[in-house]
Amino acid sequence: MAIFTANQQKIANKIDSSSELSNWRDWKWHLKHSIKTIDKFEELTGIKFPEDEKKQLEETQGKFPLSITPYYLSLIKKENFRKDPVYKQSFLDNKELNVTQYEMGDPLSEDTDSPVPGITHRYPDRVLFHVSNVCAMYCRHCTRKRKVGDTDFVPGKSQVEIGLDYIRQTPQVRDVLLSGGDPFLLSDDYLDWILTELRKIDHVEVIRIGTRTPVVLPYRITDDLVNMLKKHHPVWINTHFNHPREITSSSKEALRKLADAGIPLGNQSVLLADLNDCPRIMKDLVHKLVANRVRPYYLYQCDLSEGLSHFRTPVGKGIEIIESLIGHTSGFAVPTYVIDAPGGGGKIPVMPNYIISWSTNRVILRNYEGVITSYKEPDHYEATTCDRNCDECNLELDLREGYEENAIGIEKLLSDYDQAISLVPSDNERFQRRDDNGQE
Repeated sequence: MAIFTANQQKIANKIDSSSELSNWRDWKWHLKHSIKTIDKFEELTGIKFPEDEKKQLEETQGKFPLSITPYYLSLIKKENFRKDPVYKQSFLDNKELNVTQYEMGDPLSEDTDSPVPGITHRYPDRVLFHVSNVCAMYCRHCTRKRKVGDTDFVPGKSQVEIGLDYIRQTPQVRDVLLSGGDPFLLSDDYLDWILTELRKIDHVEVIRIGTRTPVVLPYRITDDLVNMLKKHHPVWINTHFNHPREITSSSKEALRKLADAGIPLGNQSVLLADLNDCPRIMKDLVHKLVANRVRPYYLYQCDLSEGLSHFRTPVGKGIEIIESLIGHTSGFAVPTYVIDAPGGGGKIPVMPNYIISWSTNRVILRNYEGVITSYKEPDHYEATTCDRNCDECNLELDLREGYEENAIGIEKLLSDYDQAISLVPSDNERFQRRDDNGQE
């Protein structure tokens, strides 16, 4: 059972002198009393900023809005707040105004890959469905800072219907990820309606929901919400814990409710400079996650969104962290380290290399300890050549609900039935010269 700490009681009383535990555990109370000004932040925390710094912070807020739930605010340790991971993720930083030439409003080209409003269709068999632009808190490292606080673009039911129609008319979509904003900031009834409509679509096999409420507003995970979600299995939920300090008794209770409802839980962390860029911190985080039935899913390299340069680390730091996990802890506790490619290329795994070399007969490998070993390749291997003549194939191809699709990317180059020998960018200068010379 979540507790009501002395600091939480103090903050609640400053907000409303009649506040009790029932108020604190009411998620709508937290949204109503979200901290959206620097003055309110100072009043509730007792932290005072020098006037010149405060003026700069107000300038930052003018570009990137502020919103913190009282719950998340209560986790800040004000004695050393400038180093506090909760403070750094939630409160303004003047460094956000340092927008470099490499940073973009939409670094992942989500809008470019949007066939209809609210849908991002980047991968062959799944779509991102933006159903909410509202968040419980405005994370300072958000990749969608361009949409934060933009109430003019909160998707209405008519826009959601457009997204649903696209999914209905696109049979290759088997996996739908509800995102935002935060889908759990929608009402239970509205979210229930969206899930019901998706469940009516035969080719939609899996529904995923991305939410940070277990981290910043755990009281949103109510019994009513969980019971509603149970009606729509299989539903998967990804959370967003970045630091062990975020795992509290309240967040544990929220995770327990979801896991007990049979909902698989994953976590997507972002690698953030001076916050969690430490093997010790990340190992403690993944251990606490799996202890609460949450599987570490992704560790993201920080995106090239505007105002995030102070959060970014070298890619080598992420490799170092993964090296400290693989072999040193349980395999299911190791996330996949990825860079979400600028321009919409999708998530690219960036992991340590364990293959040292290989030949026709052997693969030379190294393990986490630095031990070098060899794996003997088979002396006789009859490759199954795929010519798309499935009736005469020696493999069992009765896949019942299986289906075929055209190969793309590296899969295409590896296939036996496609004659492609290379993947060429459309603006390749060498091939353009061939065209200009009349050569194929």
